[in-house]
Amino acid sequence: MATRTKSVLLHIGLAIGLLISIFPFYWLLVMATRTTSDIYSFPPKLWFGTQLLDNIGRVFDNVDFFGAFWNTLFVASACTLLVLFFDSLAGFTFAKFDFPGKKMLFVLLLATMMAPSQLSLVPSFVIMAKFGWVGTFKALIIPGMANAFGIFWIRQYAQESVPSELLDAGRIDGCGFLRLYWNVALPILRPALSFLGAFTFIGAWNDYLWPLIILTDERKYTLQVALASLNGIYVTDYSMVIAGTLLAVIPLILLFLFISKQFISDIAAGAIKS
Repeated sequence: MATRTKSVLLHIGLAIGLLISIFPFYWLLVMATRTTSDIYSFPPKLWFGTQLLDNIGRVFDNVDFFGAFWNTLFVASACTLLVLFFDSLAGFTFAKFDFPGKKMLFVLLLATMMAPSQLSLVPSFVIMAKFGWVGTFKALIIPGMANAFGIFWIRQYAQESVPSELLDAGRIDGCGFLRLYWNVALPILRPALSFLGAFTFIGAWNDYLWPLIILTDERKYTLQVALASLNGIYVTDYSMVIAGTLLAVIPLILLFLFISKQFISDIAAGAIKS
C-alpha cells in the first residue's frame, strides 16, 4: 500500500511539473492568437483567440522573416557542426592522451568558463574589425566554433565511457590518432554529442547581443535581431511581437523532440552494448 501511495504521489508531482513546464508555451500560443488589448485585459484571457493569422501576417509585412530565418539556420548549423568537431576532438584528447602542459591547459580552459561572456564583446569586436569581418557571417561563426563548456563536457564523458583497452587494441591494429577518434571514440560519444549539438544550436539560434553588435546589413540580420526591430519606439504591437516569437520557437521545439528521441535511443544502445 505504501509503495502504491508513493507511486501515485510521484506521478502527481510529475504531472504538476509537466503542467508548469508546458504553461509558458501554452500562454505564448494563446497570446499569439489575441490582440494587444486582449493581452492587457484583466482577468487574462486563457483561451485561444482568432487573430493568429493576422498577427503572423503583420510580422511578415514588417520584417523579412524568412530571410532572417535562413540566416539564423545557416549560422546556427555552421556553429553547431564546428563545435561538435573541435570540441569532441579536444575533449577526447584531454580525456585519453597525455601531453606536456595538459593539466595547466585544462585549468586555463576551466578558468575561461568563469568569465562573463560580456567581457569579451569589445575585444572580439576589435579583432573582427581588424580582420574586416564586421557585418559578415564569419564574425558570428568563427568565434563560436569551439567553446570551453563543450570541451569540458566531452572530456568528462569520454573519460568514463571510452575504454582505454579499446584504444590500445586500436593502436595494435595500426590506428593513428585520427582513426582512433573517428572510428573508436565518436560512436561511443554519440549521446554526449547529441546533447552538445542541441545545446549549441539553441544557444546560437537564440543569440541576440553579439549579432546585434556585429551585423550592419539588414539583409544579414538573424531572427532575434529582426524580431527585436518589431518593438516600436513609442508603441509596440505585442500581439505581433509574440506571434513572431512563436514562429521563432517552433523550430527549437521540433529540434528538442528529435534530439531527445535520438539521445534516449543512443543511451539505450550504449547500455545494451555494455
